[in-house]
Amino acid sequence: MAYVSLNEISKSFGAVKILNGVSLDIEEGEFIALVGPSGCGKSTLLRLIAGLEPISSGTLEIGNRIVNDLPPKERDVAMVFQNYALYPHMTTEENMSFSLRIKGKDKGEIRRIVEPAAEKLGLGALLERFPRQLSGGQRQRVAMGRSIVRNAHVHLFDEPLSNLDAKLRVTMRAEVKKIHRSLGATSIYVTHDQMEAMTMADRIVIMRQGKIEQVGSPLEIYDNPANAFVAQFIGSPSMNLLPAKLVEGRLQATDGQILDVEPASGIQERQDVLVGKRPGDIKLSDASSLRATVINIEPTGAETHLLLGLAGQDITCVVQNRVSPKIGDVVGISIKEGPTHFFNPTTEGKIN
Repeated sequence: MAYVSLNEISKSFGAVKILNGVSLDIEEGEFIALVGPSGCGKSTLLRLIAGLEPISSGTLEIGNRIVNDLPPKERDVAMVFQNYALYPHMTTEENMSFSLRIKGKDKGEIRRIVEPAAEKLGLGALLERFPRQLSGGQRQRVAMGRSIVRNAHVHLFDEPLSNLDAKLRVTMRAEVKKIHRSLGATSIYVTHDQMEAMTMADRIVIMRQGKIEQVGSPLEIYDNPANAFVAQFIGSPSMNLLPAKLVEGRLQATDGQILDVEPASGIQERQDVLVGKRPGDIKLSDASSLRATVINIEPTGAETHLLLGLAGQDITCVVQNRVSPKIGDVVGISIKEGPTHFFNPTTEGKIN
């Protein structure tokens, strides 16, 4: 195991700046997920750690060494790619053992290392198969097996599950986490899927436009988003943000309706705010004076997602039972339950 420390890491391609002063400390044995929209710099950051791209400025430390100028083979990291990157002319065993053969290990030692790793990944019966004879999930396991047998101190994952179907992705999330626990190695996992990050990581790093927006445990970030961007990025469906203004101590939507929630003490009279409510905390209520129009109904089985129109804004309501309203109906809703978050509409910063 090894800790990883990034200090003011920047990366530019010509005049285009991809990363801008990223600093982050990752503890030994920790599972970190880097998440954010496409183009935020998360995969570039992973490639810098791996040594596949040079760092423009800043320092990168792995263990007790500054590794800025070290080639990838000397950094003691292993990487699993999105597209598997398997050699098509090699069997499962040959793909998994490639790094060991490069190091000159003898056949007996290679077998002692590869076979237990293959059994752990459910590949014991597939060692003689070529990649073309494997399913997508099996090929991804081979790629992870190749990383495992290297016994590296740091394991890097670049969206390894994005090519798999939805059901297999859920299964493989548990597999990756199980592998991490068994190895005890420091793991850095890049994904655009916030559900993967929430269910797998010890801590999540949310990035936007080459900068870190927030770092914390999954529930810390879900319960206390630092700004409006984080609030909407983490959570599925995403948090609703309702434009409102404080008028005579009450929050008023843009159509004049009163939002029945207690305003934060930091909000000034006549100040514009964004009121954040999770979809599960918005309830249908005939007794409520707050009215919204049903735009769409999405039954998902155990839940029903309602897309509602309120003061010119689309919001989502998640209910646990079957619903009787139809598209176009005007319904009463209550937003009293659950935490309420307030954000500055200009800076997106949180208001307490």
